[in-house]
Amino acid sequence: MEENIKFLSEKELYSIIGNNIRYYRKLFSLTKREITQQELAKLINSSTSLIGNLESKNTYQGISVYNLYKISKILDVPIDNFFINH
Repeated sequence: MEENIKFLSEKELYSIIGNNIRYYRKLFSLTKREITQQELAKLINSSTSLIGNLESKNTYQGISVYNLYKISKILDVPIDNFFINH
């Protein structure tokens, strides 16, 4: 049985993930406490430029599953929420 499954391009997927990281980081800042790109990067033991590139609309940056997992734990968001295209 052949199914027609449509996959997003890497750029589209990275864009969705980055937009969601920005959205949930800002939401966390509004509802719990301020968390900057720099602080989030420090908490996941990464660089501020990674977070900045992920959140940028002009840069398509990949992310490891492990770093995405850590971001989801810090921001208290289920990891699958980062893949939803709003």
